[in-house]
Amino acid sequence: MKQKYKILILGASYGSLLASKFLMAGHSVSLVCRRPTADLINREGTRVRIPVKGRQGLVEIDSRQLRGTLDALTPGEVQPKRYDLVCLAMQEPQYSADGVRELLRAIALARLPCMSVMNMPPLPYLARIDGIAADECRSCYHDASVWDGFEPGLMTLCSPDPQAFRPPDEKPNVLQVGLPTNFKVATFAQASHNAMLAQLEADIAAARWVGAGETLDLPVKLKLHDSLFVPLAKWSMLLTGNYRCVQTKEMRPIAQAVHGDLQESRQVYEWVSRLCVLLGAVPGDMVPFEKYADAAQGLLKPSSAARALAAGATDIERIDLLIKLVAGQKGLQSDSVDQTVKLVNGWLERNRHTRAMAPASQAAIADPVPG
Repeated sequence: MKQKYKILILGASYGSLLASKFLMAGHSVSLVCRRPTADLINREGTRVRIPVKGRQGLVEIDSRQLRGTLDALTPGEVQPKRYDLVCLAMQEPQYSADGVRELLRAIALARLPCMSVMNMPPLPYLARIDGIAADECRSCYHDASVWDGFEPGLMTLCSPDPQAFRPPDEKPNVLQVGLPTNFKVATFAQASHNAMLAQLEADIAAARWVGAGETLDLPVKLKLHDSLFVPLAKWSMLLTGNYRCVQTKEMRPIAQAVHGDLQESRQVYEWVSRLCVLLGAVPGDMVPFEKYADAAQGLLKPSSAARALAAGATDIERIDLLIKLVAGQKGLQSDSVDQTVKLVNGWLERNRHTRAMAPASQAAIADPVPG
């Protein structure tokens, strides 16, 4: 009989997509979030709406109807040793928040295998890549010290390729998938942990959604790869589309960022891919530009990072700065990437100045908390 795993996911927004796949496969999931969101999920479950090729409309996955069991907890309620796997599905600055920082320390002390689903690779993962001087990248993180207790071999990276968002007029337990691609995860250092990932991959592939008289094989799978660099294929996409949404005075959709100047987009994309190859990737680890550009045509909103900056965020994931610094370690430089970093820096400086001038009650609202 196959083992059923207990999985802890930090972050109930994007994390609910991954949770729904584990639950369909019969595993147990705990989502870590704020008290009101936890109470809502424990009362009503989660809803993930996902498009299916060849079918009109969206399929709504109701967690209460799935094989696995789901609960939601606040950071202080978590007992890490109860779990077999931890998934990190919040934005990187949120791990410094009160309560989350302490939970992260407890997870590190428990020596649990952790699968990051962040765009920003945790520092212990960067330490696994021989071509990167991880200590020289600490300035890219909101608070690099939260990662100090983790063993590199217990940290892996899962590329968050699926695009999803919270519909603006819905409750916080609802997530809508815009681009239903796959999660691509690299291996851990230990064979037993990789065996767990392989089983989860197979279980998710075999799971079927049953509802309204239909039995469907839903998209968004977990794909296990031996290469540490396969999840870094997302770097080219982020620098070409997501961060180039950021303009001087406003934000533009990802589709426009990519297709507004397709030649420049190709140059940025291939520059980042070349960096990954210099670090040790093989070309086959990367996604061809044409495939990404085609998918980007359907991304009609600004990226989450751009939307956060426009809404006044004072900290976001700085994957743009990280890539610039890592490239510098390899003697690479890009005027376009430098301009993107400059634009992001400008928004953050303005937002921080605005925050500093605001009354304390308003400033507190913008503090990073788990979703």
